[in-house]
Parts: sequence; C-alpha cells; structure tokens
Amino acid sequence: MVARTTLLLSFAFSASLMMALPLTTQSAHAEIGGKPKAVVELFTSQGCSSCPPADKVVGDLVAEGEVLALTLPVDYWDYLGWRDTLGKPEHSERQRAYAKGRDDRNVYTPQAVVNGQVHVVGSRRARIDNSIAKLQEESSDASSSLPLDVTLVKSSEALTISVDGPGKAGKNTTIWLVFYDDEHTVSINRGENRGQKVTYHNVVRDMRPIGMWKGTKTEMVLPLSELSKSGYDNCAVIVQTTIDGNPGAILGAATLNGLSS
Repeated sequence: MVARTTLLLSFAFSASLMMALPLTTQSAHAEIGGKPKAVVELFTSQGCSSCPPADKVVGDLVAEGEVLALTLPVDYWDYLGWRDTLGKPEHSERQRAYAKGRDDRNVYTPQAVVNGQVHVVGSRRARIDNSIAKLQEESSDASSSLPLDVTLVKSSEALTISVDGPGKAGKNTTIWLVFYDDEHTVSINRGENRGQKVTYHNVVRDMRPIGMWKGTKTEMVLPLSELSKSGYDNCAVIVQTTIDGNPGAILGAATLNGLSS
C-alpha cells in the first residue's frame, strides 16, 4: 500500500497546509534526485581554529559526490569574539540532541556525525571513510549504508517524494526536508581564525519535518512554486529515527540540486 500525502509548505514557519495538487504532475522532463551512500553532518564554527581542515574535508566529500555531506555551523563559540555569520542555534540544538540520543556528552567542533549514529573528529577523513564502510557492511544494500529507498522527482509543478524499503520504522521515524546552499566563502576578521577566508560547502539553511514514515511505501507531493520561494540552492530529504525525542539513525536520504532551475 502507498500512503500518499500532498503538502503546501508555509515558509512563514506556520503549520503546513493541505492543498489539492494532482499526483500525476511528473512530466517527460522530470529530474530525479540522487541517492547518497551515506549522510555526513559536520558541526563547525568560524570561531574554532581546528575547524578549517574539517571544512575542507566536507568540500572534498561534496566534490566526490558519493555521500550527502552537510555543514551545520553552530553558535556556541560566538562569545569568543567572532559571531559565526552562518551559525544557527538550531544546529547547536541538533548536535546536543545527538549527544543525548547516544547518551554521551560528546559535543565539540569540528564534529562529524555519520548516518546519525557515529561521531568522529570532522578533520579525520580516514575515520569518516571507515565509519561509512562499516555501516555499509551492516546494510542490506551493497551500494549504500542507508537501507531505505528515498526518491525525489522534480517536474515543472511539483517535487514528489517517495520513501520505501526494508528499514524498520520506529515510533517516530521522521521525514525531514533540508534546504542547503552550495557554498559560502567568509572572511573572518576576529577570533581564532582571524585573517582567514574559509569556504563552507553544502551549508544547511533550514531543516523541517514534513511527515512520518510508518514502515510502508509513502509518497508526498510538494508544490515546486513554494519550494522555489525559499531562495536556497538545493534540497535533500532525510528519513531519520527518533530516540526519546532525539535524532537517531538515518535510514534513507536523497538530494536534488537546483531548486529554481
């Protein structure tokens, strides 16, 4: 059975509204998003002297194109003398929530979280690769460490999201819509990285839940006109379990570049 939902996203941060949008909006020119073999979230800060090497690692991962690598700048180092121009309290909260879900106190920068499960120092590329390889060995899909099939199809009118696969749905397995920009280059004038110009890749600008996955094939249709109003470069969909209200394992993901194109 396919559970189908049609949503109109409100970018004024109000509740999502239902709208009647046909589920057959896919055209012959539809664009299909890619499936990464893993999701790597880097918690970084412009005020952290250890972070630029990790920021470069994310740039390398993005260039290679095999994983969904996301940069989530935090704000808790702002008091050191430089306010992170991309930092968001929501990113800091997500990082702390990961630590609560793992039942540890490991909150630091640069911290890379792989598939919502494993954390490593973000500048240590070998450890990131090893973590992905280990999770991939445990997966039922030889080409990915993510068991669920998440498909994004963009037509002239809509973005259709499909979620299916052998993953086991928890009580609150959430479907997240993530908006991110290709890159931001920042000249840092104060703090530990004073005088440096750092480029940040796949910078998360907004992240919001759009539904729940209950273990059966699920389809959602979002109006492209509303998505394009966000002003962000790209979007991704992440399906993630919840541990006592905190983010847990990521079961599936897909990306789509060029929202407005």
